[in-house]
Amino acid sequence: MKVLLLKDAKEDDSGQDPYIRELGLYGLEATLIPVLSFEFLSLPSFSEKLSHPEDYGGLIFTSPRAVEAVELCLEEDSKTEVWKKSLKEKWNAKSVYVVGNATASLVNKIGLDTEGESCGNAEKLAEYICSRESPALPLLFPCGTLKGEILPKMLKDKGIPMESITVYQKIPHPGIRVNLNSYYSQQVRLPSALLVLGQPFSTQQSRKPCRASQPASRFSVPLALHTVSSIFKSYLVTTSIKLSLQPSAPPQRAPWPHRACL
Repeated sequence: MKVLLLKDAKEDDSGQDPYIRELGLYGLEATLIPVLSFEFLSLPSFSEKLSHPEDYGGLIFTSPRAVEAVELCLEEDSKTEVWKKSLKEKWNAKSVYVVGNATASLVNKIGLDTEGESCGNAEKLAEYICSRESPALPLLFPCGTLKGEILPKMLKDKGIPMESITVYQKIPHPGIRVNLNSYYSQQVRLPSALLVLGQPFSTQQSRKPCRASQPASRFSVPLALHTVSSIFKSYLVTTSIKLSLQPSAPPQRAPWPHRACL
């Protein structure tokens, strides 16, 4: 069975996308086609804020894209040397909070020490921050246009100042139409396909029970469907294609599931 994954390729420690690796354990032939891309915003303003760590009590990173925005600011404004010589040390004298080990790893690469990465989600990180911070200078929070409101609200309720700046937004991938047309034109006949729409997941997350009642992404799935519907709408109504949003399960456990969620 051929599987079409509407997502970016993400290599894990083994150098392979976890979806492709685990689907392969079931004898499924997977193809990855990204449907989303990212556009960076307000970089000059963000760069200016990064140049004045004395105005902030620390940083908050909840996504790899926010870290990438820092890297772009340093490159475009030729601040790499200044960052290495002084700015990095000044920010390291403050708290740098992150969600998740993947984001923490990227923050470490730009020379910053992190804390809170083991919290796992924004709510837990907010609790962690609230247990350590007292009202003083605001925390600088670079984020996307669709940031969650849990963390800002919890900090506000505890009187901890925070300054958000939107530095990126999700947009349809510019090559989605060409890539999808190319994929289907190469098929001898319409394959059975499992369409996976949604956010990348970790191997640990993929092995947790999946609840059908969990809400779908507010952005990824609707935008992906809107972007690609004009290209393969006819395929989706064909009975040989099954729409699923569930990640793979470990081979030693249950067989490939029929129910799906994000």
